[in-house]
Amino acid sequence: MYKQSVLPRVLEQVVNCKDELAQYYLMDCIIQVFPDEYHLQTLETLLGVCPQLQATVDIRMVLSQLMDRLSNYAASNADVIPDFLHVEAFAKLSNAIGKVIEAQVDMPIVGAITLYVSLLTFTLRVHPDRLDYVDQILGACVKTLSSQPKLEDTRATKQIVILLSAPLEKYNDIVTALTLSNYPRVMDHLDNATNKVMAMVIIQSIMNSNSCISTADKVDVLFELIKGLIKDLEEITVDELDEEDFKEEQNSVARLLHMLHNDDPLEMLKIICAVKKHILCGGPSRLPFTVPPLIFSALSLIRRLQNQDRDVVGEEQSEAGDVVEEMHATPKKIFQLLNQLIEALSSVPAPELALRLYMECAEAANDCDLEPVAYEFFTQAFIIYEEDIADSKAQVTAIHLIIGTLQKMNVFGIENRDTLTHKATGYSAKLLKKPDQCKAVYACSHLFWVDDPEGIKDGERVLLCLKRALRIANAAQQMANVTRGSGGPITLFVEILNKYLHYFEKGNQQITNAAIQGLIELIRTELLTDTPSANPPSDAFFTSTLRYIQFQKQKGGVMGERYDSIKV
Repeated sequence: MYKQSVLPRVLEQVVNCKDELAQYYLMDCIIQVFPDEYHLQTLETLLGVCPQLQATVDIRMVLSQLMDRLSNYAASNADVIPDFLHVEAFAKLSNAIGKVIEAQVDMPIVGAITLYVSLLTFTLRVHPDRLDYVDQILGACVKTLSSQPKLEDTRATKQIVILLSAPLEKYNDIVTALTLSNYPRVMDHLDNATNKVMAMVIIQSIMNSNSCISTADKVDVLFELIKGLIKDLEEITVDELDEEDFKEEQNSVARLLHMLHNDDPLEMLKIICAVKKHILCGGPSRLPFTVPPLIFSALSLIRRLQNQDRDVVGEEQSEAGDVVEEMHATPKKIFQLLNQLIEALSSVPAPELALRLYMECAEAANDCDLEPVAYEFFTQAFIIYEEDIADSKAQVTAIHLIIGTLQKMNVFGIENRDTLTHKATGYSAKLLKKPDQCKAVYACSHLFWVDDPEGIKDGERVLLCLKRALRIANAAQQMANVTRGSGGPITLFVEILNKYLHYFEKGNQQITNAAIQGLIELIRTELLTDTPSANPPSDAFFTSTLRYIQFQKQKGGVMGERYDSIKV
């Protein structure tokens, strides 16, 4: 009765009244009063009236309310879903929306997008498994937006963000959204600022769901979606951006790079190559944020490969799908890629960061037993130190980093190790401030004494380093006397004393009891000549060192006997 008599006659009255307020009110009444199942079975009739209503009637609200009722109906009772499929509810609603947009040529763009948002909400609630429906809605939205390249209506922009966010929230998995071919095409119509906002929403969605992007193809699609953060769009340059916002955006991209992973080494290498291609287009200001995480991702892959006996080989394809060459997932291949990435930092410039990354790569090359590769990384690090690091504090940090890394290396032959060690000690003695020189030179002593069973143990050169450090400390003390009228803190002497004790306990025959005793007396003399309580921390440091010697003597045993002749 409702289908044959009631609804057609009521709708006839609605169309004929020609009054926009009455039409809207009556359509609202029909939607709200009659049961959901009635609407479902008469959907075609009800929707057929919409294009016939007055142009000023808010059809958007009418259709939105209808779709809300139907989606709530489906959500409350899963048994009725087959009925939705039987009556082809999605196709009818999609068709009706298209006709309404077509009929109302003056409808603002925000109205059309809002209709698609309502249809998408309906689809995600009623047919969450039908990704083709979701993509179809996005495609229809692209068609509507094609009349203008970039949106300038802020209300319409907000609706598009809602439209694009809905699938992310529903599926809680960006990988699903990556299969939607029209998703990036909708994003292309956003202005640059909103494009970035949407890119941040996508990254946040990946972080929240802990999604793992596992193929190079998906990486390419993902980076196309977030290209607003990866490179400068149109005329906007980095200089015009807010510095804090820029840093936050780039840190988000850096976090995202850690979510790209595949257990298959070859596919992981393809992912790294795909990311490299995208981030190197980002300009120099982005590289300090995006290069380090990619390098650590590649180093992680190298460490996985170093335990494998054979190389992993696959085929690298061009965009046309033709096989270009065999792609080898080998440590050597990845090290070449790492070198290219770090060299890209020279355009920033970021010499301290580049040097630090070279040292990380050198350690990995050491673990892979690749001496020429490790030597090349050290060579590049020294070149950066010579040519690009001018700040004295940065030089101190850099030289200690080089010394610390070189000390751990066991891959070098005698000739290469001597060359690098000579360079490190030479640069240590050329630092600007005497205290910095002293600390770097005594740190170099560790390059000649490595605790590993097969490590170098050259006691004579250790002693030479410590004596040289002592001469520099003495010179620093004399300079303090000249400039300030009193000696500087004796901390350097106490630090050198502690180095003497370290090598004494390690069994270095060149470090004798007499040498330690002489150094203790020298420090005491310096303390007497200085003003009382000139530097309490130095005094406390020396007192603690003497207390340690006393403790070793009292402890007895072999070490106690060695310490016995030292008087404190």
